[in-house]
Amino acid sequence: MTILNIVKHPNEILEKKCLTVTKFDKKLAVLLDDMHETMIANDGVGIAAPQVGVDQRVAIVDLGEGQDPIEMVNPELALFEGADTDVEGCLSFPGTFGEVERPDHIKIKAQERDGSWYELEAEGYEARAILHEMDHLDGILFTSKISKYVTQEELDAMIAEAAAAEEEESV
Repeated sequence: MTILNIVKHPNEILEKKCLTVTKFDKKLAVLLDDMHETMIANDGVGIAAPQVGVDQRVAIVDLGEGQDPIEMVNPELALFEGADTDVEGCLSFPGTFGEVERPDHIKIKAQERDGSWYELEAEGYEARAILHEMDHLDGILFTSKISKYVTQEELDAMIAEAAAAEEEESV
């Protein structure tokens, strides 16, 4: 597997609608494997093909936590409901963070690397990550949805606060 270069903003590939995948072959499997390796190496939870310079409707979300990575080829949003605002970042925008409102519950339809279709329901952070990556496939950048920018210091404080609250709950 190869660690690919992350395309940074500004770059026109990040702002264009990607092409539908029509060939489900070894080349696609290698792309998915390389994208996953690249995402892990860059400490990400999601990555889309345009972020590695590839104009195809391919994305991955991997929250770790013992679950398999979610590989999405030609994903479509089938249902969305609720709303939640949380802080997001992006591998193509290093050091940029902001509050983004997204649906809290979604259902998608997508293809596996072999071309077979599947459906997936997701909530909360998982839904947010999936929608963020699906936006990339339509050339939509998270910066266009930010309601409030957050500094690295503010983000670090939020993370520390959440960790302290979680620790308190477990006592």
